[in-house]
Parts: sequence; C-alpha cells; structure tokens
Amino acid sequence: MKDNKLFMAIIGPMRLPFLVLVPVCVILGTASAKWTGFQIDLLYLSLAFVGALSAHISVNALNEYDDFKSGLDMITSRTPFSGGSGTLPSMPGRSVIVLITGLISLAVTMLVGIYFIYKRGIWILPLGILGVADILLYTRWLTKNPFLCLIAPGLGFGLMVLGTDFVLTGAYSSTSIFVSMVPFFMVSNLLLLNQFPDAKADETIGRHHLPITMGRRASVFVFAAFIFCAYLTVAFGIVVGVIPLAGLLALLTVVAAVPTISGAYKFADDIPKLVSYMGKNVLVTLLTPLLLAVGLFLA
Repeated sequence: MKDNKLFMAIIGPMRLPFLVLVPVCVILGTASAKWTGFQIDLLYLSLAFVGALSAHISVNALNEYDDFKSGLDMITSRTPFSGGSGTLPSMPGRSVIVLITGLISLAVTMLVGIYFIYKRGIWILPLGILGVADILLYTRWLTKNPFLCLIAPGLGFGLMVLGTDFVLTGAYSSTSIFVSMVPFFMVSNLLLLNQFPDAKADETIGRHHLPITMGRRASVFVFAAFIFCAYLTVAFGIVVGVIPLAGLLALLTVVAAVPTISGAYKFADDIPKLVSYMGKNVLVTLLTPLLLAVGLFLA
C-alpha cells in the first residue's frame, strides 16, 4: 500500500494526459528541421524529447506542490482540464515527494541542455535560460501578472519547438521561428481557457490572470485573437516562403476553433457547460501544430 501511494505521489502530479503536448512540439521542431534540408540525428532527437518531457513534468509537479502549499488545492473545484490532479489533497504527507519529482525532472532538463551546449554551442543557452526561468517562476510569480501569465505557457512550448530544431540543425531559422509561434499562441490559449473555472479560487491567493482582471467574457476576445494570430502566422509564413503551401493543413482546425470561441463566450460563466468547449480547445491546441508538422513533412 505504501509503495502504491509513493508511486501515485510521483505519477499523479506529472499530469500524464497533458504530456501529449511534448511529442507534438518535438515533432513540429523535427518537421521544421527536415523541411529546411537537414538529416535527423536520432540520438539528438531522443535527447531533445527527454529534455522537453522532463521540463513539462517539472513545471507540472512544481505547480502541484506550490498550489498545495498555498492552500489553493483545498478551495478549487476540479474539472478534467483544471484544478490540479488532486493528488496532494488526498495524500498531504507526500508533498516533499512531489517537490523532489519536480526538481529532479528540472535537473534532467538542465543536464540535457548542458550536453547540447557542448555539442551545438553557446547559442542554445538563451533558450535554456528562458525555459528554466519559465518553469521556476511560473506559479509563484508569473501568475501574479496578467500579461506574463498569459504568455508564459505558450513560451515554454514554443521554446520546445525552437530547441528541437536547433539541436538538429545547429542554427535558428525563419521556419523554426514561425512554426514555434503556433504552439505559443495555442498553448497560451489552452491555459487561458482552463483558468476560467479557477478564477475565484485563484484570486483568493493573489493571482491576477486575465479571467480575474478582465472577467471571463472579456477574456474570450483575447482567446479569439490568439487563435486568429496562430492561423495568421501560418498564412504569413506561406506568403513569405518560410512555410510550404502544405502548411495550410494547420488551418483545417478552424472548423473546431470557431464553435469553441462561440461556446467559450456563451458559457464563460457557466462552468459545467464550458467544460465540453475546454475539451474542444485541447483538440484544437494539439491538432493545429500537428497538422502543420504533417504539412512540413509532406512538402
């Protein structure tokens, strides 16, 4: 029984269903490198995936730890997409295990980064510094500023795309910058909509994200603008020639994005009805960069 609780204390805060974002971003970075003419080094690709996965595990676990310590977990109504994993409220004595999980995962990411600095040079270091800062500062500090809280999640996953492309190519490219903007906008949006159910609870512990400062319904306009910016990035990238015409595949998700925006606006203050649109938003967030990667590979 003790072993089972220890296992759950480690696995639960990792939020395994949410980790699917990592392979999507790594695939997109790989597709970017492939389309620009580089052969794929499987060792480098595998290490990039390990570093990205451990980074996501780290931010999930550290967020879980901080939310428990602040008391937020005790006053939040959980949904399938928000409110934490529920691990620590059910086993409060295991909080140190969650903290250790987050720190060890971060250490793995940093070791992978040091390896690539040695192999690819110092120019990958800015990505590493930004990524580590994003992980360590997000829950305690960045969530207190509406703008930083909005962009921080997307920044982390955009960096995954850029980092994957860089370790495979040894340089930054216009293509990698453009395609990294798609998960930047989409993942920022994912977290934005997922903050709607937690707004009242978050406010009590001093957070100041958009649904708190602007209200849920007004925040939907930012949500819609970010989706538009993601599609506009793809279209503009095609026009200037840094994304192939097959990248238009990414725009297919507009058929799900439009009703998601409409539903988010209509049910912004009706959380039980909003949940299904939060699910649709997850699909749009995953499928848009994945379809863009397919377009790059096909080209």
